[in-house]
Amino acid sequence: MDLQLSGRVALVTGASKGIGLAVARTLAEEGAHVVAVSRTSGGELPGKAVHVAADLMDPQAPARAVARAVEEFGGLDILVNNAGGPPPGVSLPRVGFLTPDDAEWQKMFDFNLFSAVRAIRAAVPVMLNRGGGSIVNISSTMAVQPGAMNVDYAAAKAALNHVSKAVSEEYGPQGIRVNTVSAGPVLTDWWTKKGGAAEIIAGFAGADRDSVIAQVAPEMMRLVTGRLVDPQEIADAVALLASPRSGSTTGADFLVDGGARKEM
Repeated sequence: MDLQLSGRVALVTGASKGIGLAVARTLAEEGAHVVAVSRTSGGELPGKAVHVAADLMDPQAPARAVARAVEEFGGLDILVNNAGGPPPGVSLPRVGFLTPDDAEWQKMFDFNLFSAVRAIRAAVPVMLNRGGGSIVNISSTMAVQPGAMNVDYAAAKAALNHVSKAVSEEYGPQGIRVNTVSAGPVLTDWWTKKGGAAEIIAGFAGADRDSVIAQVAPEMMRLVTGRLVDPQEIADAVALLASPRSGSTTGADFLVDGGARKEM
């Protein structure tokens, strides 16, 4: 299926690895010009991608990244706010409402909410000048499943869902579509790195890292598929939502979670 992305300009945050790298590669393979934003360059990017080094905890960084997309390619058609998860220096999961302090709450919201808000704020005028565009925000099933684990992260993603819906309502009539992809547990370095989620869970589950990834985590999260989500599966959903082929899809939440969310 031709996604009609050839020649379009896309900006992807958190593009050095995991979901962001998979999204950047997929959009480029579909013919888009990609601005890949991350603190450092990670995996090899395709030829149509330009890397922009930026720390999205810096309030000015999202606007500078959008400006670079305009400078390089003349505009912006697609924004993928993927940067998120544990902020630099933070390991998740962590359990208990009283565990994160004010500074940790602020850091979590800066990374998972405000970086996206600032990117959207910078992108909307540029997209309006082009007659519209598509914004895809990477959220989480935790946004609608409150609990004691990662409460600050889940709250930030819940707020991101609200912002996504609000922006879709305001700017949909002017041609800007906004959707979220709510990911379940995705097999990225959040899980696999030293000190990552797999090792943390292994510590309180009495298991080893590999068995957590292969069995313990899928069972604990009641994944129907029996495995963690592959980053490419998120990227494929993003590409479809970014495409004009999804022209009547806006304000929607697209689940790619291995069947983790059971609610209707």
